Amino acid sequence: MKDSNDSDSAFWQFSLRFYERPGVPDLCLALQDRHGVDINLLFLLIFLAIHGRRVTADEIRQMDRAIEPWRVAVVHPLRALRRQLKNGVSPMATSESDELRNAIKRCELWAEQLQQMEMERQFATEMPAEAPNEVLDLAKVNINAYDIVISASRGALPCKLVQQLLEEFERLRAAGSERA
Repeated sequence: MKDSNDSDSAFWQFSLRFYERPGVPDLCLALQDRHGVDINLLFLLIFLAIHGRRVTADEIRQMDRAIEPWRVAVVHPLRALRRQLKNGVSPMATSESDELRNAIKRCELWAEQLQQMEMERQFATEMPAEAPNEVLDLAKVNINAYDIVISASRGALPCKLVQQLLEEFERLRAAGSERA
């Protein structure tokens, strides 16, 4: 099975660095589970902001439609199965199915990596060479466009969670892990 760190994708490497920041996994799970946010898409919007790319609501709709079949057919079922196995499934004890759960977890991560690689291939190819001075502002603009897209069907993004995520992104940039 492929090692998820074994990729030269700039988007994937950014996502791994960002996701390992303190508190980011919990924020992402809350946004994903309670508000239906596709974290890969949200991360793409931030990644594009780093590279000076402003994304419109129409472009986000296009991105979402393009990745939806993969997300629905592959990522979501793997995630659901992994979560179901967390507490064991009768008649197997949790301890007996842990190895299977871990294998499914690796497959889920691989599926997300493939999704990100496709998103990067389709949507990150026309990035300006220079990043703007106000990356955080551009990230906010991109996320606001995403909020417009999903608010009709899933409700508005929770400002507090998004703000906390952006604060952690700013700390990542301040630490020098991402170019300004």
